[in-house]
Amino acid sequence: MSQLTVGSLFSGSGGFELGAMILGIKAVWASEVEPFPILVTKKNFPNLVHLGDINNINGGNINPVDIITFGSPCQDLSIAGQRDGLSGSKSNLFYEAIRVIKEMRENTNEKYPRIIIWENVCGAFSSSKGEDFRQVLEQISKIKCENISIPKPSKWKNAGCIMGGTFSIAWRVLDAQYFGVPQRRKRIFLVADFTGEGAREILFNEESLPRYFESCSDKKQEVTGVIGECTEISKYCLMDQGGERLDVTLNKTGTLRAQSNHPPLVFENHSQDSRFKGPLDITPTLSSNLGTGGNNQPFVVENIANYDVRFTSLNTKNSRYKVYETATSRTLDTGGNNPNANQGGVAIVSIYSTSKNYHHTKAIKDQVSTLVASDYKDPPIINDKYSVRRITPLECSRLQGFPDYWCERLELLNPTDEDLRFWREVFETNRKIKNGKKQKTDNNIRTWLKNPYSDAAQYKMWGNGVALPCVLYIFSGVKKYLEHSE
Repeated sequence: MSQLTVGSLFSGSGGFELGAMILGIKAVWASEVEPFPILVTKKNFPNLVHLGDINNINGGNINPVDIITFGSPCQDLSIAGQRDGLSGSKSNLFYEAIRVIKEMRENTNEKYPRIIIWENVCGAFSSSKGEDFRQVLEQISKIKCENISIPKPSKWKNAGCIMGGTFSIAWRVLDAQYFGVPQRRKRIFLVADFTGEGAREILFNEESLPRYFESCSDKKQEVTGVIGECTEISKYCLMDQGGERLDVTLNKTGTLRAQSNHPPLVFENHSQDSRFKGPLDITPTLSSNLGTGGNNQPFVVENIANYDVRFTSLNTKNSRYKVYETATSRTLDTGGNNPNANQGGVAIVSIYSTSKNYHHTKAIKDQVSTLVASDYKDPPIINDKYSVRRITPLECSRLQGFPDYWCERLELLNPTDEDLRFWREVFETNRKIKNGKKQKTDNNIRTWLKNPYSDAAQYKMWGNGVALPCVLYIFSGVKKYLEHSE
């Protein structure tokens, strides 16, 4: 039997490609327009063909693949956005993905792709009063049956299927917190099988598939069960290694550790109006706008019963925020640290410096810290033992279930002429899409390649990305079904 292949539209962090590779499926090509994610996937998949802007792809002219994945842009469908729906300037790229799939099938006599996987936010169910998700189902159905019409119910359920005899579609909401990562991240995963009625088996027949995942909390969902032998990466959780470091472990845990040997307290912070939630067991959604201002990242605090913890806003009049305890991060999303967003953010608590250069020093029993002239602004409190820091990009990657090395060693110190040509095209495509005015020079590109890292680019990539354990769950079902059907 030949090796299964996959192509990824809207590739982002490369989660679908990595999930495929882990299960022995070959990633052939990818489409992405953001420079940093492209650099990440080029480093991790040297043989991956980058196709660029989906608007310029002809599905009949690219390598046919067994599986096409597409997590089309969600901004216009999300309840956190303007809700322009599938007619919005970003989410309407869903139709471009459908076009590419149709072109490939027409050019291969309806043979490829055999399976497609669509991932998106749960806001798609309610966008345009449910009409947008109806359009999603109808457009995917028309790839196989042009005359089909899908009715719209009063309310879309979190799971369902369409059995068309020669094709099938199934969808369900998967929450990453039940698949081994301490992040609350609900996403729609839709599978379409153009070879028969396998979509339902892929998504719903867990007992026949050795791909159960352990929850990072006491909560249970139908897909949660005993870990199988299919893959161990599904059990990645954040574990305390002391200091400001959080490492990945394969042991079952629901705890984000901010300091050594102590349980952390994770808080969902709404800095715009000084609200907070918690304590929580699950980290709230992580945003692609984390670190861009507004102090709305989720944050982690220890020993809340013993210490007063202060959270000072960067750009608001409110100087203090209360905090609450949680063991699991909120969802990585696009709201992040934007002061206009109000869904809360993530930060981590670390020990204050004991240096005399800082007036917020470690608490010492029966001894007051040095009085300084600036005390009138924000006087030290003797029990202020901990400070709040924002969640790091590395911690974001772990909350998505990715290995630590994923964004390491990206530098390219001596780019070749071919490298410069490639990146010239990448940056020019990105400039045109965003209506940018200034073109990147070769010197600009060389400078960026020498040091491509920025927190903003990484936060955006992780907030827009997929949780790897959920991808593994889907792909393991797809692989088992396709291999048994041959």
